[in-house]
Amino acid sequence: MTLNQRFQEVRNGFSSTFWIANVLELFERLAFYGAKAILAFYLAKKVGLEDEAGALVGTFFTGVIFFLPIFTGVLVDKYGFKKTLMACFSVFAIGYFLIALAGMEWGQDIVASVGARNYVIAVLMFTAAGGSLIKPCIVGTVAKTTNESSRALGFSIYYSLVNLGGAIAPIIAYYIRQDLGIEYVLVMSSVTSLLLLLGTLLFFKEPAVAAGEGEQRTLGKVFSDMIMVFGNFRFITFLLIFSGFWIIFWQIFYLLPFYATDVLGYEKFEFLETVDAFCIIVFSPVLAVLFKKWKAFTAMTVGFLLASIAWVIVGAVPTVTAAVIGIAVFAFGEATQAPRFYEYVSNLAPANQVGTYMGFAFLPVALGSIGAGYLADWLRNNYMETNPAAMWYILSAVGFLSTLLMIVYDRTLVKRTA
Repeated sequence: MTLNQRFQEVRNGFSSTFWIANVLELFERLAFYGAKAILAFYLAKKVGLEDEAGALVGTFFTGVIFFLPIFTGVLVDKYGFKKTLMACFSVFAIGYFLIALAGMEWGQDIVASVGARNYVIAVLMFTAAGGSLIKPCIVGTVAKTTNESSRALGFSIYYSLVNLGGAIAPIIAYYIRQDLGIEYVLVMSSVTSLLLLLGTLLFFKEPAVAAGEGEQRTLGKVFSDMIMVFGNFRFITFLLIFSGFWIIFWQIFYLLPFYATDVLGYEKFEFLETVDAFCIIVFSPVLAVLFKKWKAFTAMTVGFLLASIAWVIVGAVPTVTAAVIGIAVFAFGEATQAPRFYEYVSNLAPANQVGTYMGFAFLPVALGSIGAGYLADWLRNNYMETNPAAMWYILSAVGFLSTLLMIVYDRTLVKRTA
């Protein structure tokens, strides 16, 4: 297929609803990753929750966002994509502003009335509850507005825009932080969410429901599926082990900003956070071709090893250049394993329950975020001033141990097939 033919396929092969959903996703990612880039740093330096900023963000924000989609898909089935998207952006618009309020002078009386920690936990969970609606809405819209021949390309466009938003947002966040103040990064995320609400109301059309799509899931069905999945020892063991990857990944947001400013003396920590997303955009298409014949487990193991080695580089040479190189190596490892993870999960699932099991594929992201937040606080409070290199070596050890456990798991619990 020539480049012109591919362009024609992109232009003519998708409905307007597909493109509107993807544009909404791009700007939602700009709002989300802009806030994410500064959130732990903001809670520690501006709100005064220095000792537990990572745990608060990792547990009550990111952890909730990636855990709740197991349940929120039911709301999408019940109320439809448009209404659910509008609810998501409404909560985001309010939630981001309430988080910003904790760092504003005129909001201090409100925060003090319940205590800074209690206030932050409440508004983080409120915002995350709304954010958990976005994944099933957008992914579901992409699935419903494409057919068998265009679906792969459709999801490729979707993931490219997600990564583009993740790459650009921290840069925008830096300039807002410098020009207006760190709390205004969250205000801009709030304003962006409000505009997304209006955009959804005016332009988004509910995708058509095809005949014979099957019965809608209920909360009772969700809970019965959870019991079934958690009863699969082999599958849950794998998810727990793989959460080790996300423990070391989330340090880009929970630990790296403090290391950049306090140890490296580099105030533009958002620029370091954006290296991973930009490298993913560059590396992913190339690695997909180079390693397409590898087994899924091989690609995952190599990717995990590279991600673990990356933090050794950051710890060994305390310079901005080494940090950039280390994050780029991490991104190389992430791009190697990430696409194959879902393939591996689908192969672990029983043949007639693949959809149910794939719904739990984000569980390691949530568990990893929770673990990463507590670990980041512990490392920062114990090693940042005395031995900062040790923080990164400990993270690497977590990665190497998780990789080893994956190999042991594959050799012992996974049934070998020809």
